[in-house]
Amino acid sequence: MKDDAGTMKQRMWKVGRRLSGIGGPTMRCIGLYLCLLLVGVTATNAMAATTMHPLTDGWRFRLLPGSSATKAHPAAAAWHDAHIPGSAQTDLLSAGLIADPFYRDNEASLQWIGLADWQYELAFDVDAATLRHGHVDLVLDGLDTFADVSLNDYPLLAADNMFRRWRVPVRQVLHAGSNTLQVTLHSPIARLQPWLLKQPYALPGEFDSTFGDEPKGKQTSNYVRKANYQYGWDWGPRYLTEGIWQPAHLESWDDLRLTDFHVAQQHVDADVAQLQAQFAIRADHPSKAQIQLTWTAPDGSHHDASQNASLKAGDNQIDLPLHIDHPQRWWPVGYGAPNMYHFHAIVVSSGQTIASIDRDTGLRSVELRRQRDHWGRSFEFVVNGVPIFAKGANLIPFDSFPERVTDARMLQILRSARDANMNMLRMWGGGHYQSDAFYAMADKLGLMIWQEFMFGGAITPYDAAFRENTRLEAVDQVLRLRDHPSIVLWCGNNEVQTSWESWDDRKKFAIDVGPVERARVEGGMKTLFGETLRGVVRKYSPDVPYWASSPSTDFEGPSNVPGDGDMHVWDVWSGSAPIEDYLKSTPRFQSEFGLQSMPVMSTIHAFAAPEDMSADSPVMRAHQKFDSGNGNQRLLLYIRKYYGEPKDFESFVYLSQVMQAEGIELASDHLRSSRPQNMGSLYWQLNDVWPGASWSSVDYFGRWKALQFHARRFYAPVRVAAIRQDSHTDVSVISDRTEPFDAQLRTRVMDVDGKVLSDHSVPLNVAALSSVRVTQSSDAALLRDADPHRTFAVFDVMAQGKSVSRQQLFFEPALSLQLPDPGLDAQINERGSDMVVTVRAKRFAREVWIDFGSLDVQVPDNAFDLLPGESVELKVTGSTDIDALRKALHVRSLFGATKSKDATP
Repeated sequence: MKDDAGTMKQRMWKVGRRLSGIGGPTMRCIGLYLCLLLVGVTATNAMAATTMHPLTDGWRFRLLPGSSATKAHPAAAAWHDAHIPGSAQTDLLSAGLIADPFYRDNEASLQWIGLADWQYELAFDVDAATLRHGHVDLVLDGLDTFADVSLNDYPLLAADNMFRRWRVPVRQVLHAGSNTLQVTLHSPIARLQPWLLKQPYALPGEFDSTFGDEPKGKQTSNYVRKANYQYGWDWGPRYLTEGIWQPAHLESWDDLRLTDFHVAQQHVDADVAQLQAQFAIRADHPSKAQIQLTWTAPDGSHHDASQNASLKAGDNQIDLPLHIDHPQRWWPVGYGAPNMYHFHAIVVSSGQTIASIDRDTGLRSVELRRQRDHWGRSFEFVVNGVPIFAKGANLIPFDSFPERVTDARMLQILRSARDANMNMLRMWGGGHYQSDAFYAMADKLGLMIWQEFMFGGAITPYDAAFRENTRLEAVDQVLRLRDHPSIVLWCGNNEVQTSWESWDDRKKFAIDVGPVERARVEGGMKTLFGETLRGVVRKYSPDVPYWASSPSTDFEGPSNVPGDGDMHVWDVWSGSAPIEDYLKSTPRFQSEFGLQSMPVMSTIHAFAAPEDMSADSPVMRAHQKFDSGNGNQRLLLYIRKYYGEPKDFESFVYLSQVMQAEGIELASDHLRSSRPQNMGSLYWQLNDVWPGASWSSVDYFGRWKALQFHARRFYAPVRVAAIRQDSHTDVSVISDRTEPFDAQLRTRVMDVDGKVLSDHSVPLNVAALSSVRVTQSSDAALLRDADPHRTFAVFDVMAQGKSVSRQQLFFEPALSLQLPDPGLDAQINERGSDMVVTVRAKRFAREVWIDFGSLDVQVPDNAFDLLPGESVELKVTGSTDIDALRKALHVRSLFGATKSKDATP
């Protein structure tokens, strides 16, 4: 870099920084763009390099000198060790300067962290050999979020997007020996709020802060590309993280750099896979190169191909056609093996290997089929030509602090989904894009991923700079993730369109700003989600469908309608409607619906003290984010309606899980039995970001709630679904198997003491990929004058002499049933190296729950019914001894969980 050029860059940098510091997001982005343009920043997906120098160890951090937070928190103004990836919150916790953010009501006292500015610094050595390379780039995989980066006091970058990758050429700024990299992180609220308060209006957002740091209705989150959930959601806390949240490194290279490698799937069927290995190469000058590619099929066979290329100075695209006969295709779990091919490529120039790269991918075709029919228009995923009924849940981030998430923790959640017979997870748009490891796990487990771009529902700015920033983010993420076969849909956002059309605050906003501004806002959303993001997917991942919003009809009409597109159903819970209202509509694909519950008691003990153990205690309210802490009253509304008044706090916790599990089971059975009118059931939500009340079926610590055990049964490949409505019961047999099979439907009616009133079977030939209504019966026909308060029906699908699916049907709500003491007996015994718990019931036992208190052990089934005289044996897994298990074992059922009917609530 010549001195005159360097001087000009420094002058122009100052101009850009002035622009970045004034006005709205548009002016800041213009200033940032000018800065980045001048220092040569790119945001490409660098997949190989001559030399990689990690910049992860040796960081330190402090409050930015001069911060107003220093007076109240003087210890944070001194230098402390930092961790990369990380955040100010987790670094403060590691330094012992703050208490556990998740314990009791500590959340309120820690809001100052996200309102302050922070400084991170790293001293690192560079040797002369590194500087002899033609290029040395600083690569930052993720900065959260407003970050000024300087090297040896030379300003490099002003970042403003949590989801982008940043690359800066730094060879001329480095010197041999010690160098200093500094990152100053600015509070997103402190950065944006002064500007927002001067604007004529604030765009409608999501959840107002309960801590007073933002005026009601003046949310800054709409205007910054940062994970929405960190501003607080109705299932998680408000922790505005700041930090270097992804790895950083120096990358040194000469002459050529392989910037991307992608295996494009142009056509895949059972006979042939027509592929194209696509290489993006940046060259300093014209040269010759050879691409050498080898790949290993799932069966272990090896193949190769190569191609010579003439490179021009600048960016080059090299395409190598590939033809694979009879490909071993990737299949979703339950439909075949999730086969993966391994590709290895090298770039050779002048006899030397310049770059090498490895890529795993699965070969498959994906279609989002939308065909006109007598119900409207279908919405079904078709993989390799097979229509797939999507069974699963919505996935939110794994933690309020992403850096704390380990691969083991992600794998545990994904295995929980697979083990519950799920085949799809919707990656909700209010969080963040997951790591490469996450998608690789989903690939290998055969889990389909509905991948959203990161918009959680707030109305978006319409200026061009915001849209371009988002486009660059999308390019980064699509390039990074497009070779994962698990991704079967790219979706523009969560609930932006439907909120604009139907939420009261949006309607009022549209009136208040007038028709001209309303048209600008609405047009901006349609451009961003209907054109910009769609264009990125069409260009870089054309083999995967794009969907503009969830729920929507892809901007082809109104959103959230039952006859077209996907639908979010929230009359139940949010609208306090009865659970039976799930039966009132049959969407083409139900991508959200849910009921809350509490986590298990061992999880509650992790965040609460003994004095907090009541539904309405301050701490329990702090960990219940729905309706500003009032959500436990909604839980009690449903518990009281269907089960009665909980006997005590532990019974409240237990009954909340039973209510959630049985309610979602009813909804899912309705959806699955409606195939092919409905082709998807994704309940809200699979996991948690912290311990507390929520809609999850697996809590923050990975412990299964009753819903997760029920999901394993109601999402089973073969399911008998008995749905009672208006004193009539329809029984359907559902099969996700790809081949037909013979079976019997056995129907028994018995009383709670075990007396069998009727028992008969009918033969079945169950078709592949089907749902067939087998019987329709009135209550009178089933009961035959038996007492409906003490009588129930049992339906079994019998195949080869065994029950492959069972469901009990009750003629009265649990509140009105006369359930006897089931006489439960539980014993633990050693069977070789295994420990087995055996549970027996003398009389009918509903929703049997096995618990080991604080012991971290698991059983493979729970929240199940036992018929009179029936027993079950379950292997206990986990590290503990049998005496501790026996001491901790507690078994309960619905009997005795509520106060007697004549007791005062």
